Amino acid sequence: MSTAIISLNLNEFKHGNADQKQKFVQDLGEAYEKIGFVAVYNHELSDEVNENLYRYTKEFYALPMEVKMKYRIEGIAGQRGFTSWGTEHSKDSKVGDLKEFFHFGQNIPEALKHQYDYHENVVVDEVPLFNDYGLQAYAALQETGKYMLRAIALYLDLDEFYFDDYIQYGNSILRPIHYGPIHDAPKNAVRAGQHEDINLITLLMGASAEGLEVLDKQNNWIAITALPNQLVVNVGDMLQRLTNDKLRSTTHRVVNPPKEQWGTTRFSIPFFLHPASEMRLDCLPNCVNETHPKKYEDVSAGEFLTERLIEIGLLEKK
Repeated sequence: MSTAIISLNLNEFKHGNADQKQKFVQDLGEAYEKIGFVAVYNHELSDEVNENLYRYTKEFYALPMEVKMKYRIEGIAGQRGFTSWGTEHSKDSKVGDLKEFFHFGQNIPEALKHQYDYHENVVVDEVPLFNDYGLQAYAALQETGKYMLRAIALYLDLDEFYFDDYIQYGNSILRPIHYGPIHDAPKNAVRAGQHEDINLITLLMGASAEGLEVLDKQNNWIAITALPNQLVVNVGDMLQRLTNDKLRSTTHRVVNPPKEQWGTTRFSIPFFLHPASEMRLDCLPNCVNETHPKKYEDVSAGEFLTERLIEIGLLEKK
């Protein structure tokens, strides 16, 4: 079963009158309570950047594996550059996902680099426009995410700009993913096992094939298809933790296609919006009361990220 995602016009929040802005905030909150995913249009990502990043993503993944492996960087938990097939798994599974991916991160101004412990972005020599469009998409999605978080802040009765400083140079990741063709019957592996995202919110540029499913409140898997020119935005675990489950991180997965379509590939490009490591994820006081007691121990975003990277197999426990 598939479902239409609620579509919201981001311009109504950015440029609308007070009533339009409030309606956007309310509709956003209600959509997250109902299914946990929304679609937005009139965002910051242009069609040109979207189309070209998918084009050059396909060119990158068409390179021989020995070439791609040049861009795998040891010792940084896959936070920049290339990660090969089956390395990552969902936190409750030991079976590697049937995907390979590449990570773009923040480009910190030279004068501020001493404040942030981020690895430099990895530059792919063979497909130079992959780098260019990756960084352009990163900037556009970061800007879109800023406005989405401003709306979320208002829904939570916080200052509208509560998240701004935390995300300006946050640890966000743009991940072009390649789900390859299936040649043999999979052993307990879907393309991406059921999971929740680690970060505050995820912005999904779209996907070239069906397969994304979300788990609704009745424990039914619902197929989600991104509409043309829209971004799909969902809540992640950091925001769930911060809000003491007022906003719930949505369980989702990418399923294998029917056997007759095993020869197909799928490309997807999510943007995982993270705050800077020092942001506290302690439950907000206005989300804790007698009816909803505090569920989570105090933790920083950096500590929580490290814990989750270990759970999904990208970082070894020390």
